[in-house]
Amino acid sequence: MSFYETYILPKFLDCVCSQQGFQNKRAQIFPHASGEVLEIGVGTGLNFEFYDFDKVSSVRGIDPAISSLEIANKRIIEMNIPVEVMEGSAEEIAFEDSTFDSVVVGYSLCTIPDPIKALKEIKRVLKSNGKLFFTEHGISPEESVRRWQHRINPIWSKLAGGCNINRNTEDMILRSGFKFDQLQKKYIKGPKIACFNYYGIAGKN
Repeated sequence: MSFYETYILPKFLDCVCSQQGFQNKRAQIFPHASGEVLEIGVGTGLNFEFYDFDKVSSVRGIDPAISSLEIANKRIIEMNIPVEVMEGSAEEIAFEDSTFDSVVVGYSLCTIPDPIKALKEIKRVLKSNGKLFFTEHGISPEESVRRWQHRINPIWSKLAGGCNINRNTEDMILRSGFKFDQLQKKYIKGPKIACFNYYGIAGKN
């Protein structure tokens, strides 16, 4: 990895993704997770404060970026919470079928090279009555904004660690074999090209 990816990008993303609009969406969805939890794309640990540890017995998080996991481990120690993080790929989750009660994904599907494969892996490791809790940004419903998202995405992705601003989160989740218990879509504060959010809860179809 380059100097930028190792030392600058994790701190930059931690700062950007901790803005109030993103935090508000996390606060609406992630306290509903329960039982044994797997967090995909755990990053620097920005989701940790939103877990209700009266309902969550443990959290295991995976992420391919070791430099981000180092920041996440510092948060775990400071917060003294039952969370374990490890290097891993969302497209090849190293856990047995039907292991988890909840899977949490917060602003990570945008960066995964093959998000459909990752979502099918999430479905595999979820128990039959397990739930996917998600909040993501993605493609806008406005044609003018979509055009700019498609134009800017190649450059944006290179600068933002593989983040894609033009993915259709709703469609990806449905195509991967889930059904929505709830789904909300709206802009949060910020530039429209990066701030149309999809957030909700889904179960196995």
